[in-house]
Amino acid sequence: MRIWPGRPYPMGATWDGAGVNFALYSRNATAVDLCLFEDSKSTQESATVTLKQKTNFVWHGYLPDVRPGQLYGYRVDGIYDPAIGHRFNRNKLLLDPYAKAIGRDITWDDSLFGYTVGESDLSFDRSDSAAVAPLAAVINDAFVWGDDEPPRVPWNRMLIYEVNVRGFTKLHPKVSSSVRGTYAGLCSPAVIRHLLGLGVTSIELMPVQHFVEDRFLDERGLTNYWGYSSLGFFAPEKSYSSADSPQETVREFKRMVKTLHKNGIEVILDVVYNHTGEGSEMGPTLSFRGIDNASYYRLAGNYRYYENFSGCGNSWNVNDPFALQLIMDSLRYWVQEMHVDGFRFDLCSVLGREPRDFDAGAAFFDAVQQDPVLSQVKMIAEPWDAVGSYNLGQFPGLWKEWNGQYRDVVREFWRGDYGKLRDFATRICGSSDIFQRGERSPLASINFVTSHDGFTLRDLVSYSQKHNEDNQENSGDDHNRSWNSGVEGETSNQAINRLRERQRRNFIATLFFSQGVPMLLAGDEFGRTQRGNNNAYCQDNEISWVDWKLDTEQKSFQKFVRLAIQLWNDNPVFHRHTFFQPSVHGEPDDRDIHWLTPAAMRMTSADWEAGYARCVGLLLDGRMVGEFDAHGEPLEGNTVLLLINASESDIPFTLPSLDKDFVWMAELDTYFPTRKARDFRAGDVYQLKGRSLTMFVRRRERRRLLRKKTSS
Repeated sequence: MRIWPGRPYPMGATWDGAGVNFALYSRNATAVDLCLFEDSKSTQESATVTLKQKTNFVWHGYLPDVRPGQLYGYRVDGIYDPAIGHRFNRNKLLLDPYAKAIGRDITWDDSLFGYTVGESDLSFDRSDSAAVAPLAAVINDAFVWGDDEPPRVPWNRMLIYEVNVRGFTKLHPKVSSSVRGTYAGLCSPAVIRHLLGLGVTSIELMPVQHFVEDRFLDERGLTNYWGYSSLGFFAPEKSYSSADSPQETVREFKRMVKTLHKNGIEVILDVVYNHTGEGSEMGPTLSFRGIDNASYYRLAGNYRYYENFSGCGNSWNVNDPFALQLIMDSLRYWVQEMHVDGFRFDLCSVLGREPRDFDAGAAFFDAVQQDPVLSQVKMIAEPWDAVGSYNLGQFPGLWKEWNGQYRDVVREFWRGDYGKLRDFATRICGSSDIFQRGERSPLASINFVTSHDGFTLRDLVSYSQKHNEDNQENSGDDHNRSWNSGVEGETSNQAINRLRERQRRNFIATLFFSQGVPMLLAGDEFGRTQRGNNNAYCQDNEISWVDWKLDTEQKSFQKFVRLAIQLWNDNPVFHRHTFFQPSVHGEPDDRDIHWLTPAAMRMTSADWEAGYARCVGLLLDGRMVGEFDAHGEPLEGNTVLLLINASESDIPFTLPSLDKDFVWMAELDTYFPTRKARDFRAGDVYQLKGRSLTMFVRRRERRRLLRKKTSS
């Protein structure tokens, strides 16, 4: 096997049309061997090549005789002394951190561990893991993108739809059985029709970077369904592909992106850079741990153990320049080579710990801000970590954030909790108390009621307690702010079912009539259930999969969701770039927004402070002073009135005044979801039903328009 010196960059395995350059970073290694494998069934390498060249801690070499499709791994020599942070063990075959495709998955075996299983992690295991370790594959990046362009949906027009690639189409009857649960299935015509019919602009994929199937789940007969155990930050997850080869897996992912783009749909990736699937000191040696443990991971003060801000056993060492470079290279790769449109960062606060506490000026955020590629795509943070660092509203201006306070307050309000009216008003107006102080806008808030982590929307109104027995562990949040509406779980009681359906409509209407960027969990549009499991991370089965066989009630609910989204689309007052001025709490000179009592009077401080208050009117002025469209023209829309009642009682609500020749048209009522739009005059009393929301739009009176046309 011929080997030439090669280059230290780019990292990983790079095919240039004539041969392959290999480059691997390890500051503390004493030797690096590149191991080549005949195929995925090989139990031992067919050739071993020592990388003798080292430049700035990057070991490299060029093999002119290697071609795309070649499977490979590394063996890395160095000190094995966990007490000082080093866990080198050349008996362990290691996955390239820059692998662009996975040629073989893990087969769990004790030989994958650097220590002797059953003994202390200070012990040293000499068994060879080559037969069961994951393998990387060399690929050819060539792909015909044609005229592919990113949709570049403006933030104020985005509807984010959170999806698990496997579960979304696994049961879809109109998707070919050969591609269900895959990238190809996700861009099939039936799925595209559903997304466009719903009004989705941006699909957010739960982790698709290659992840580890955790051993403890495998031993229980369960699966890492969510995928939050990343190992290969450049490689698309192989199990989500309908293709047989690593090369075709990459191309299938690219075809998915290209097809979604052709239909105007953005692709956002949920990415996990806060930790890896190697876990704690008792975890396996699969890649980073054996390549350079002390560089890639944040080690505790005694170096033997890991800082565990992720709750998953380890934390990525963003403070190491090469570890930071890997994240940046990975993100650019997915944008430039795979054409994705943005990212949602799992436990993003971990990446901002510098060195221990969160800092909005951390190196990672600075690197993103100055990057000419990444600063131009969409960046969304989950603004907390697993050990209590909660930083909502503290991220740099480029970033948008999952608004967990929006989720919690909206749930509490519609559950009927007392004293939540002021908080509710603030949340649906874009959470100015959180975001405005940093010169940010309502669009910094990613609003959601449900996500993959927690109850589905149907379960939120059907269960007061989690039911996670199928996980074979006590997992999941105990503070869900849910309400079962009177009976725990599914019931044949029609009164309770009607209440649950209405509550779901209330949540949907609130989500789409709030300021900020709405996010909808896949399947919530027609009432998917996880049977009360609020942490289905390990359930790769019917508990998590979307069931597309819809009954009459589900079809009716989906129709309502589409109506709510259409009204959100049609009314610019829901798409503001700026916060309401001067406030959201009823000062006399408000110009954008008016808060009303059921008597159509302005809310006073006493009204806001009344602990029993659970009903309010919200008038959004369609003149939208200070708002402009993409061409700099003043933005103006219809004036909208929302009547909101979270109490159990019906409340007569006087409709506010209007200009002559105008009426209030009731476009949507969550209590009467199928009722056609109706006109009301100023001063009319509208019977606002208990636990309901009604949306009115200011329209010209149709009969008066008709008389004018007749007389002319």
